[in-house]
Amino acid sequence: MTRHPPAALITGGASGIGRATVQRFLRDGWSVAVADLNATAGEQLMTELADVADGDRTRFVATDVCREDDVQRAVATAVESFGALDCVVNNAGVGGAFGKLTEIEVEDWDYTFEVLVRSVFLGIKHGARAMQQQGAGGSIVNTASIGGFSGGAGPQAYSAAKAAVINLGRVAAAELAVDHIRVNTVCPGVIATPLLGPAGDDARAVLQRAQPWPERGQPEDVAEVIAFLAGDAARFVTGEEVTVDGGVRAAGPRLQEAYGGDPGARGLVGVNRGSTGQAPVVRKRP
Repeated sequence: MTRHPPAALITGGASGIGRATVQRFLRDGWSVAVADLNATAGEQLMTELADVADGDRTRFVATDVCREDDVQRAVATAVESFGALDCVVNNAGVGGAFGKLTEIEVEDWDYTFEVLVRSVFLGIKHGARAMQQQGAGGSIVNTASIGGFSGGAGPQAYSAAKAAVINLGRVAAAELAVDHIRVNTVCPGVIATPLLGPAGDDARAVLQRAQPWPERGQPEDVAEVIAFLAGDAARFVTGEEVTVDGGVRAAGPRLQEAYGGDPGARGLVGVNRGSTGQAPVVRKRP
């Protein structure tokens, strides 16, 4: 990176890990464009950040990360607002479809892959184009999950989608290295975000049965790793996955067991739309 201050676009930036990453980048002197589907949460964040960063360093762009024109517009807004784009954090996510594979609705499966995989592809495509035009390199950080490494660490559709994100990061890193664009992936475990929901008892069960580290993961724990991967300190790091999970993978994925078992095995099917402001669907099998 040669520009000062550097500029970033962070999707899903209005809540959870994205929100913590926005705050971390601003403290480091970055200019940040926040893209999120939830316009109410995004505008609220802009109001809260008014005391932290002047208006010249923040922008909010209401964005459906599944739509190419929305992602293209978000990238263009960052470039036009800050003069260039040095980093894209593809962080937007939802819990997605859950239930037995034989019972998940195809539209819920497609929705999961659109939000979790298509959005990352679009962020890489248009973010990398902007960086290539600038000719100064840059970095892309994707948010996956430990669910992408094996079964038993998340719902089926979610885990399959996150596995695709992990592989896409490797493919993009190999292709874009010639342009000095680094691509890396963070893989969180159980983190206290709106995506997890009000998980008091559930979180305690995870700590007791699946996670060796005795404290609950916070969005700031992941934001610190994203900030490292985004900056010059990681100039020779690309095509990597960094797990941020309190030792869950080291101990073996037992998250669904800790949460009471696979939702499908408990007779539940539906789709979790996370913090998008859209209602989830939960059905009980007859």
